[in-house]
Amino acid sequence: MSEELDAIDAKILDLLQQDASLSIADIAEKVGLSSSPCWRRIERLKKVGIITGQVTLLDREKLGLNFEVIASVKLQLPTRDNLEKFETAVAKWPEVVDCCTVTGAVDYMLRIITTDMHAYDDLLRDKILMLGLVSDVQSRIVMRIAKRTTAAPLGLVCQYVPAR
Repeated sequence: MSEELDAIDAKILDLLQQDASLSIADIAEKVGLSSSPCWRRIERLKKVGIITGQVTLLDREKLGLNFEVIASVKLQLPTRDNLEKFETAVAKWPEVVDCCTVTGAVDYMLRIITTDMHAYDDLLRDKILMLGLVSDVQSRIVMRIAKRTTAAPLGLVCQYVPAR
């Protein structure tokens, strides 16, 4: 890691990962700083690219987005050109929330969120397979999520154990 984190940086990052809507004053109080030095630390963490953005997490079920699929995708011919074409297409599909190149028998793992099985079938037929690049798709319907987090495990990169 090119940027060293101290315990205060780690605590700031932990607090922001839990609730990015906290005010600078609230964060400063929780880490034992005044607002100005706390703000400077956050700005430094943004400048060096450790903080890449702040988002609002939504309850997908309340939005009617109850259907989640993990799909393994194998391309017919995984050439550089085909990989780039596939990745460019996938980047445009809002249903695909994660796309990872992987090792092993398949080329990609996709995490897909839709309203129902019919919407997934439409995505599969009208987008994924219509590319003419895919030789196989294995779909796994998510039944229950045992754990999901957006938080980076800070304890692996600095001497910090979050207090929860």
